[in-house]
Amino acid sequence: MESHRTIIEAAHELASSLPGSTAEAVADAILTTGVAGLRAEIAKRVPHHHHRDLALKFVDMWRAEAADLDAQVVAVALQTAVLSEQVHHDSQSVELVWTGPDVGDMPFRRTEQAILQLLDAAKERITLVSFAVYRIPNVAKSLVKAAKRGVRLTVIVETPDKIEGEGEYSTIRALGQEVSACSAVYFWPKNKRPLGDNSKVGILHVKCAVADGEWLFLSSANLTQQAFTINMELGMLVRGGTMPRRVEQQFERLISTGVLGTV
Repeated sequence: MESHRTIIEAAHELASSLPGSTAEAVADAILTTGVAGLRAEIAKRVPHHHHRDLALKFVDMWRAEAADLDAQVVAVALQTAVLSEQVHHDSQSVELVWTGPDVGDMPFRRTEQAILQLLDAAKERITLVSFAVYRIPNVAKSLVKAAKRGVRLTVIVETPDKIEGEGEYSTIRALGQEVSACSAVYFWPKNKRPLGDNSKVGILHVKCAVADGEWLFLSSANLTQQAFTINMELGMLVRGGTMPRRVEQQFERLISTGVLGTV
């Protein structure tokens, strides 16, 4: 029974760390490939190095700590964990997120706490969008950590008008060199923006973050120390459902169609 428990826990951990299709491919490899050729087969089926390392670690744990379990039991344990993770993913949870006066029992998450949870949960990709960026060391650290574990970072920022004393790279400097070095950075070019009656161009006023099409942070708060500490800001943290992926796809389309340009 101890080995069964070990493989169940390991399968759950692996399923929560890999895309569903990748975990299914690992389960199929376990089911259809002999032990001698299993590592090579997984290496062939899982091209992403971080995902491959996790899958091989799972196989090594099985052979070292639960070798009495046959391949069918291990594959079914992993398939069950994948299904459980998918059901969890499809069920949506929404939490309110707040910065502002504490007026007693406050059933809201704090703004910085919520966005850090999203960044730390990301496994494959993060899209981060903000009008203003200033003095956010904890967010910058989380972004760098995500990049180091193989997460692809897309950062989309407003580009202040140079005539007003701001340069196109000011928000990138605020994020820090480490973040800008490991991110694809985009902005909304002035010539792609509509004009108002006063001949002023529209602004990129969105403040949101999306991770893996599963997590969505949406808030009135810019990525600034003031928004995280002394402003009154309201937003939400969504996990699951269709909303995170729809927001992610919207920005993917803005990039692919050239509405957003690279900095």
